[in-house]
Amino acid sequence: MQQPYEKSITVGETSITFQTGKIAKQASGSVWIQAGGTVVLVTAQGAKEARSGIDFLPLTVDYQEKMSAAGRIPGGFFKREGKPRDEETLISRIIDRSIRPLFTEGWACETQVIATVLSADPNYPADSLALTGASLALELADLPFVGPIAGIRVCRHQGKLLVDPSYEIREASDLNIFVSCS
Repeated sequence: MQQPYEKSITVGETSITFQTGKIAKQASGSVWIQAGGTVVLVTAQGAKEARSGIDFLPLTVDYQEKMSAAGRIPGGFFKREGKPRDEETLISRIIDRSIRPLFTEGWACETQVIATVLSADPNYPADSLALTGASLALELADLPFVGPIAGIRVCRHQGKLLVDPSYEIREASDLNIFVSCS
């Protein structure tokens, strides 16, 4: 059982707060990560026994942005949220491709990482927070993960390099790179 712990760091001009041990206690590893008004809950879980007859890592990564995170509740004809948007699928793939090589060779247990955006602030995008939170959740879980890593987006706007800028600045930038690094 994880003891409640909170730590804040500053990246560029953004303060990022990590909390663990307060929510999603049944997961092997869980992290609540916040920057500004954006909050992402990332959980990691792995099976105790390997699946027989497979020679690959059965890893599932889901990045979910709920409409309620932006203060909108689906109504009218669409009562529920549908399939993931393209951006959610791409962020899930970024997380997957970043963490997959960091599991020890031969690990064949079902492993699942879920990153859920609980609150969205357009000035603090959640993609890099989700990757960083996934790495930390895997570190806290009792899984053979050789990390940690972090995600960061670098954009060049009006000749200046900016770290994790808002969506508005991203769209106006002439360079937009997402990097996962150790």
